[in-house]
Amino acid sequence: MNTKIMLSILLLLACPFIHAKTLDLVGIWKAIDDKTGYARADVLITKKENGGYLGTIIKVHAIPNRTALDHCEKCKGALKNAPLIGLPILSGFKQNPKKADEFIEGKVLDPLSGHVYQGKGRLNTRGNVLTLRGYIGTSLLGRTVSWIRVD
Repeated sequence: MNTKIMLSILLLLACPFIHAKTLDLVGIWKAIDDKTGYARADVLITKKENGGYLGTIIKVHAIPNRTALDHCEKCKGALKNAPLIGLPILSGFKQNPKKADEFIEGKVLDPLSGHVYQGKGRLNTRGNVLTLRGYIGTSLLGRTVSWIRVD
């Protein structure tokens, strides 16, 4: 077989692997309220030097016919009455070394209730929907929230 044809076939077969995107949380995400289905906030997720992710609120969305929150009234400690813009609500998540689409060992702050949940998350195959699961202790009775990638 001609060498050029053989190289072309190999290159075409390798293309999906060359362009495969590493699953990553870095970017702007729209947090969707699990009870109403409305967008609650835009969150900027960055990656820290230790490999963990940090998510801070950059924009708050009001739900129709409800007063928009601008401070974390139910938060505890130093975050009590902190402004929502700039509030860190996601921290410590690390990519699971066994599953590239899974993020584990994180914490999620729910500004509506003030609760801090242990969390884990999973990206869909396209990397544009993040499903976060928050739980307290070993109980999985927490909340599930979907985040949609904006950027």
